[in-house]
Amino acid sequence: MNRIANRKRILVTGGAGFLGSHLCDRLLADGHDVLCADNFYSGARDNVTHLLAHPHFELMRHDVTFPLYVEVDEIYNLACPASPIHYQRDPVQTTKTSVHGAINMLGLAKRTKARILQASTSEVYGDPEVHPQVEGYWGHVNPIGIRSCYDEGKRCAETLFFDYHRQHGVDIKVVRIFNTYGPRMHPNDGRVVSNFIVQALRGEDITLYGDGSQTRSFCYVDDLIEAFVRMMATPAGFVGPVNIGNPGEFTIRELAETVLRLVGGPSKLVFKPLPSDDPQQRRPDIGLARQHLGWEPRIALEPGLQRTIDYFRTLLAR
Repeated sequence: MNRIANRKRILVTGGAGFLGSHLCDRLLADGHDVLCADNFYSGARDNVTHLLAHPHFELMRHDVTFPLYVEVDEIYNLACPASPIHYQRDPVQTTKTSVHGAINMLGLAKRTKARILQASTSEVYGDPEVHPQVEGYWGHVNPIGIRSCYDEGKRCAETLFFDYHRQHGVDIKVVRIFNTYGPRMHPNDGRVVSNFIVQALRGEDITLYGDGSQTRSFCYVDDLIEAFVRMMATPAGFVGPVNIGNPGEFTIRELAETVLRLVGGPSKLVFKPLPSDDPQQRRPDIGLARQHLGWEPRIALEPGLQRTIDYFRTLLAR
């Protein structure tokens, strides 16, 4: 294959974040030119420092709530703080990032005739009354709660994507991301995997909310990025949304006990009240991903956790 002839210029918004930086790695490895745009609200320059000398990588400080005028072939729209600590810090800005960001990136895609992928979220299902969650389920979301800035912002972004597709013929792809973990997670982002690992490595008690019986599915980041790339390559007639996640379901207590066993040390479990609107169950039905992408996760929880623990152990030792 002629790599130059097949090289695309690809914009990744939120490209210095946890998922975005791994996506930039993958796209560069595949031979593309990558423009990484990030305002560093929750992303980190350290996540892409190793790419700065790469001849086909460009880093731009930009907030997607403002228009961006560049020439690209594809857009991965990942820009939005995704952890409760970050998105609740400035909830108005969180909603603007999802909604205004979608309008601006869809406008860019319309002008350049670029294909655009929206990184949506399992949070569009809210606290689901259907289990496991299928893409046809409309969700059970509180529109005025403390998580609504993220949940409803992402739901509105999906609406915009489909309306730009129907009204303007924009070439869209929409994926719904379930809990994902791996190296480059922020150590203080409040997500359950990073919380448990950091607490265990520091010898602190591991904090569980509620009785730990609520469930989640955990997808390792490399598996997720593979699904992104496959989704972007699907025929134009298939737009999604498609659930991307690991259908293995674990209670939060099981996750905490696994982290404790892998890390060792003196930590013990402590329990605190459950936060408002915290979903009780979360697990994807990935039938569409299997059918249309030929994709399912390959990395099991324990080896994925071990890689993530190794990353945090090195990070905390600095």
